[in-house]
Amino acid sequence: MITMPGMSFWGTFDTVASGLTAQRFRIDVIADNIANANTTRGPDGKPYRRKIPVFAARDMDSMGPFGRGFGRNRIMGEDAAGVRVVGVAEDSSPGRLVYDPSHPDADENGYVHYPNVNVLREMVDMIDASRAFEAGITVMNTIKSMYQQALRIGR
Repeated sequence: MITMPGMSFWGTFDTVASGLTAQRFRIDVIADNIANANTTRGPDGKPYRRKIPVFAARDMDSMGPFGRGFGRNRIMGEDAAGVRVVGVAEDSSPGRLVYDPSHPDADENGYVHYPNVNVLREMVDMIDASRAFEAGITVMNTIKSMYQQALRIGR
């Protein structure tokens, strides 16, 4: 097996794939936020709350069958092998308050409580996540190309 210092072919692919999975999850959460930007009443009767994905470094023991035992990737002095989704948190910032007495969800003073979703911010986050995903694909293609070149040299 061809290995690079500190990481194997499959371990490297697995690490990059975890980042791609995390960015895809982030894009899904952002899309959910945008879709609910005007949801004034959810299942709990309250306005929708902006969701934020929570990630953590993935340790070597949580890697898939191709990663564990094939090498270590040292990040900031700790053994790490990519990223994993820990959960989804709710943004605690206040929502918008809009005066609209004709709205069915208006309170006794005529104000409607809207979600704390800023569509412009979500779009910027979406672009960021998309670019991070594209960068991961570029890294994966570069790794693949490097290993193909190494195999050609070995012939």
